[in-house]
Amino acid sequence: MTLQYLMDENVDPVYALQLRRRQPDLLVWAVGEPNTPPKSTLDPEILLWCEANNFILVTNNRTSMPVHLADHIAQNRHVPGIFILNADMSIGETIEE
Repeated sequence: MTLQYLMDENVDPVYALQLRRRQPDLLVWAVGEPNTPPKSTLDPEILLWCEANNFILVTNNRTSMPVHLADHIAQNRHVPGIFILNADMSIGETIEE
């Protein structure tokens, strides 16, 4: 099984570029790219898309995304996973993790 990641639109595009370069076997898409939700899509809709398409969401949204995730799960829904980026780590450190 290939891991599939969807980068939230507010995540620096360098994350996707570096992941694609370092791990070409990973499928890394970003909001706004072809076949993904368009930019400005609301968080609950992003979660629905991730659920339907089996993508792990990568976000830096520590404020509202956990609330939306809790609501999503409370509706008996699921997502393959969510990674919330650590603002105290560099891009390189994050990619290595």
